[in-house]
Parts: sequence; structure tokens; C-alpha cells
Amino acid sequence: MAKVSKWSERLFGTPLFEPIVAFSYLFPLSYIALFLIIPVVLMLGVAFIYDGHFSLEWFRSILTDPTYISFRPDGELVKVVPGPGGETLYLFEGLDFGIILNSIILAIVVTLATAILGTVFAFVMARYDFKGKNILRILLFIPLLVTPFVNAYVIKKMFAINGVFNYIFHDILGILPLIKVDGLAGVALAQIMAYYPIVYLNAYASFINIDPTLEEQAENLGSKGFHLFRTVTFPLALPGIAAGATLVFIFSLEDLAAPIVFHSHPFAKKLISYEIYSSFINELGVTSPKIAALSIIMLVLAIAAFLGIRKYVSLRQYSMISKGGRWKPRVSKPKPWQAAIIYLVLVPLLIFTIFPQMGVIMLAFSEQWSTTPLPQGFTLDWIKMMFTDPQVSSAIVNSLTYAGSAIVLIILLSITSSYAAGRFKGKLGPILESVVILPMAVPGIVVAMGYFYFFSSAFKGTFLDPTNLNAFNPAFVLILAYSIRRLPFAARSTYAGLQQVHVSLEEAAMNLGATRWKTIASVLMPLIYLNVFGGAMLSFVYAMSETSTSITLGAMQPDKMPMTAYMAEVLRGATGSVHIVAAMGVLLIVVQITSIVIVNLLTKQRYSFIGLT
Repeated sequence: MAKVSKWSERLFGTPLFEPIVAFSYLFPLSYIALFLIIPVVLMLGVAFIYDGHFSLEWFRSILTDPTYISFRPDGELVKVVPGPGGETLYLFEGLDFGIILNSIILAIVVTLATAILGTVFAFVMARYDFKGKNILRILLFIPLLVTPFVNAYVIKKMFAINGVFNYIFHDILGILPLIKVDGLAGVALAQIMAYYPIVYLNAYASFINIDPTLEEQAENLGSKGFHLFRTVTFPLALPGIAAGATLVFIFSLEDLAAPIVFHSHPFAKKLISYEIYSSFINELGVTSPKIAALSIIMLVLAIAAFLGIRKYVSLRQYSMISKGGRWKPRVSKPKPWQAAIIYLVLVPLLIFTIFPQMGVIMLAFSEQWSTTPLPQGFTLDWIKMMFTDPQVSSAIVNSLTYAGSAIVLIILLSITSSYAAGRFKGKLGPILESVVILPMAVPGIVVAMGYFYFFSSAFKGTFLDPTNLNAFNPAFVLILAYSIRRLPFAARSTYAGLQQVHVSLEEAAMNLGATRWKTIASVLMPLIYLNVFGGAMLSFVYAMSETSTSITLGAMQPDKMPMTAYMAEVLRGATGSVHIVAAMGVLLIVVQITSIVIVNLLTKQRYSFIGLT
């Protein structure tokens, strides 16, 4: 009889040491430690060293510099200036409080706005039955179709002096003065229009899972209308709303696409993400302790926001939306005044928020769109160029290669981590479960900076050294970055599938003589492979559209850059046409829609686009 191993039972949850179980724990833990935690820790070392000694000098210099924190804001929230024809022009540009305060205020404003919009849409969709509801349900997913940079470009075009907004409301209807949105206000608008469905997805899941008897009891005690919503319904849905809103805060904080698009306005540049990015590309090959310190400040802000989720929701809410609640949701016909709000306010607002994606498609198939409110002409030239222009096609192939390679690692990491955390009760289990979801809280630009310091130190002089500009090949580094950044999507999907398979099925196989490996391969995997596939597809979609690491590390070698890096180069005015960027955006939309449809058909689950719920 084999001797019981106390240390194995304590660490891994198995009375006997089993190599495959130990590997399931140690492989993902080691991988994340090596390619996420150590690079961040190394960046800490850079940020806290001054003149060869431990010091807070870099942080002191940032926090005392009015460029970063200023309580006397510059600029005007709304500036009234003469228009091109002498008419009054209202310029919305925001206030400049310094780089750090700008980022925090922007994230708070975007979070509050998206929380309100997302909650309103979620409540209407969950509680009312009206004509056109299914169409609205589909439209609400459109803003989540990721088209890096170009959707923000369309928003900038919408609110230009000669944009479609002024064309409709000033030139045609004559009900509004000329309006232009730029600077921090433009960044905020672009983020709100892109991120509010994140809150909607989470809030909707919460609303349909509320036990209706709780609301019925409150009604029996005299509560109704807004009082019922404020005191019962909203508090019960708060976990989902808080989860979505907190992630919006993180995404706003790390967003680079909107600041790059609006970078012609000086205020749009004064954000932490853009400051790190611009320093990276302007001081390539230089290790900047001050930028490392700024990256740490961003990381602290993001993790502090992320930890707020843990107060309200469990980690299992990051993988999928179930098809319905455990109870029949309370659904009713809207009253006439409620129907009026839905059709006259919410529907036009929804159509307004999906215009960026519509604009991407129009831009991709138009001959030109410069001085006119709407695109002019129709052409397939930009679509053809994706396959005929060597630089464009190379960027697309690079993205497919990097994302596809990363998925292989993601699948292995998600299966091992989910199996270890879901099937065994060792002390490493809770650590593993938390570490696997950790990449969601680490901004992409922080990962990029950490990798720059890590690979330039550990692999100095090799093809993995970013400072070795002549020989550096970003392929391997980007594959690692994608696998780390997009792991949570596949991991939570795989974990959700594992939880639906009773452990007794595996125990029965092992009691009949099957080995642990044989049980996993012949019993467990056939039962959860659709969940693994679904999560891998979502990870692939978002690896293809990965921005932060791609436009920094990936842009260092033009012939090796992924498509998002090429898109950023065009939007910064370095090369190419914005129409080809839109064509690449359409390609990403097609990939996303195809992936989501396949996942839905195969898994019979309604997965969210960003793996939140």
C-alpha cells in the first residue's frame, strides 16, 4: 500500500503525489509568475531605484509635478469660439488637471455614464416585453465589436465641424448650434459609446437572476415603482452592475486607441496610458525609471479598482451568461409613457451609439471621406488592398500567426489551471484561481513595459532583447503577451464547463482501473471540449485585436508588426490611408461575429464578447 504524502495532500489535495496533478498546479503558476509577475516586479525594481539605492524619488517627482497633478485646471469644459462661417461654435474639450488626475477623472466619468446607460438598457430588456425587443437585443451587442482606433476615428469625424452630427442637427434640422467634441471630452465620448454594453451584459444577467418573490414581498408591503427599484431591485442587481462598472474603469484607464486618435489635441495626450506609450516610442531602447514609476501608479489604480469587484461578485462571473435565471423573470408590457421613453429616447440613443461600427463599414467601402459629413462613392479597393498590399497582408498574417500560437498556450493553461483549481482542494488552489484571473487587472501598457524591462535584462543582446533593435523579433514576446492577457477568457469558460461535470464520472473510471491521464483524456475532455473551444475562440478574437503590447513591442520591427500596430501607425499619420484601417476593422468584425456565432451554436451558451459574465 502506497504511503500517504502529507505535503502532497496539503499542497495539491491528493493523498499520493501524482505528477499530472502537480503539473496542473505548477505549470500555470510558473508560467504566470515568469511572464507576468516577474516582469512587473522587475519594473518595480526600476521604479524604486534612484542613484543606485532604494528610493521613492521617481514617485515624489511625479506626484509633486503639476504636469501630473494640478488642482488648478487648464482650459474650459465648453469653449465658445467663432465657427468657420462666423457662427458660434461650442467646443467640448474637457479640463486639464494633469496626467494622473485626468486619467482618474476620465475613468470615473466614463464609469458613471456607462453604469447609468448599461443599467437602464439592462432593466428595460430584462423587465419589459415590447415590439422590436429582439432587434434591440442584437443592436446592444454591436458596440462591443472591437475595431481598434477606427471606431474612435469615426466618432471624431461625427463631431467634427463638418461632421454628420452638425449636418443633421445644425444644417438640416437647425435645432442645435455648431458643436465640436475634441480632447478629453472626445476620449470620454468614444469610451462611453464603446464600453456601456459591458455594464449592460452584467446588469442584465443580474436582473434576470433576481428571485421574483423578493420583489413580490416588497410589493405586498406597499413598495412600488421607483421606490421598489431603489430599495430592492437595484441592490440585488448591484453585484453585476459593480462588476461591469469596475471593469469599465480599468478599460478606460488603460485605453490607448481613443487618446491616439484624438492626439492632435494637447489634452488628449495628457493621460497615463498615452504618456507611457509616447515615452516608449520616443525613447526607444532607453530604460526610463520615471515611466516605470508611472506604470506602477497605473497598475495600483487598476488593481485597486479590480479588488472592488471581489467585494460583490465571485470569480465565476467572468466566463459566461447563462440562458436564463432559476426563476421565471418578471416581464410585463410597458405602460404608454414607458413605451414612449423606449421608442423615443432609448432606441435613438442606441442607434447613435452603434454609428461608430456603421461608420467603420462605410469608411471601408467608400472612395473618400474627408470634408463631407458622410462618405463619398463606393469601392472594393480597400478590401482588395488587404490581400494585395504586402505591408497590409503581412500585418494580418502576423496577427493570425501570433494569436493562433498564443491560443495553443492558452488552451493548455486553461485546462490545467481549471482542472487543478476545480477538482482538488490543495492550498495552492485558491492561489491558482486568483492568479489566473489576475491578468484582467493588469493594464496592457503595464505588461508591455514590464516585458521591455524583463526581456532587455534577461535576454540582453539576443533576438528577444527589445533594445537590440537590429535583431529583435517581437513574435515570441507578443505570443507570450497575448497568452497572458487573454488567458482569463478561456480559463473561466473551461472552469465553468468543468463545474458542470460531476466528479463521480471520473471517480468511476479510476475505480475501474483507468489512470488519471486516461480519465482526463477519455472522460473529462470529451465532456468539456466545447467549453474549451468556446473560451479559446473568445481569446483568439481578443488576441487578434490586442492593442497595448502590439503597438509598443510589436511596432519595433515594421515587417513583424501585427495589424493593430499597423493601424496605429496609420492613425498617427506615419503611413497609409485611414480607409485601409477601416477595411482591417471590418475584417476584425467579421472574425468576431463568426467566432461568436460558432461558439453560440456549438456550446448552446450566450457568451459575452469580453468574457465578463
